[in-house]
Amino acid sequence: MTKKTLEGKVVLITGAAAGIGAGCARALAAEGAHVVLTDIDGARVQQTAESIRGSGGHAEAHQQDVTDEARWVEIAAQVEQRHGRLDGLVANAGIGIGAPMVEMTLADWRKTHAVNVEGVFLSCKHTIPAMLRTGSGSVVLMSSVAGMRGAAGLSAYSASKGAVRLFGKSLAIEYGPKIRVNTVHPGIIDTEIWAKIPADAENSRGKAPMDPHEIARHFAPLTRSGTPDDIAQAVLWLLSDASSYVSGIEMVVDGAMTAGGFFKP
Repeated sequence: MTKKTLEGKVVLITGAAAGIGAGCARALAAEGAHVVLTDIDGARVQQTAESIRGSGGHAEAHQQDVTDEARWVEIAAQVEQRHGRLDGLVANAGIGIGAPMVEMTLADWRKTHAVNVEGVFLSCKHTIPAMLRTGSGSVVLMSSVAGMRGAAGLSAYSASKGAVRLFGKSLAIEYGPKIRVNTVHPGIIDTEIWAKIPADAENSRGKAPMDPHEIARHFAPLTRSGTPDDIAQAVLWLLSDASSYVSGIEMVVDGAMTAGGFFKP
């Protein structure tokens, strides 16, 4: 019987109740990993874990606000006590708040950075020591194509995801050779986050939600939005031994959106 790619590995995934996080959880569990799922929505992340177990995978779930350091101390300790090891982290939890810069409140700016930057910092601060004790590990930080270039009406989101990009590179240098750290940069992925970002973000008040399918048709040369599984397959490769010499990179999964000036009217 062929050994699965992540057989025996323990991987923690934040923001795993739905969307990209849930997609990653399903893909990693299917390849033999024991996935530890966390999300601020405790009930829904439990449902995701139950679904994985129902399909024959190994999963557990914990309610967690990634900005709460005390909760990070608890989660990290529980994982090591229960499993004796931690092999990987997918720091996926994030939020997007769309507004013109001059209309954005300081509270919204701080909230964006608290979740998208400080949450990622705390994720790494409290899981990398466990991976070092395991002897090796792979960390995947979820950034965005918005972290590689500007986006009108999404200045706080772009700034936060740009910070994640360079944070990942710094950790790759700091913790090599034992820990590999890479960032993943999704393009237009069909998840629930689009319902929370109003259309025409430059003039966002009172606008209808954005349609990822319509946006992708115009701006991604593959002319379709991606799926959580598209991102999960990239994450799976970065966590596996197949990428053992890959660290400090930006893996862009965007249907060629950032390749050039494509626009389809």
